[in-house]
Amino acid sequence: MSAPTMEERKACWGARDEFWHCLDSHAEDASKCEKLRLSFESLCPQQWVKYFDKRRDFLKYKKKLETEGYHPPEAAGKS
Repeated sequence: MSAPTMEERKACWGARDEFWHCLDSHAEDASKCEKLRLSFESLCPQQWVKYFDKRRDFLKYKKKLETEGYHPPEAAGKS
């Protein structure tokens, strides 16, 4: 696989941003964003799709930690 051109990268990132915006707008109801997901997958290399999916999960987790703080599980440290 050759490296994506600048135009291909921009198209991929644009499709990703549209898909993520749709997910944000529809409270993670991915069924309403199915067409955007297919566009995202068709415009981006497979490895990029996997990376961006993991990145989104991480960013959501990070935001949750920043707003709610870290709360260890109740069972942690008890034996």
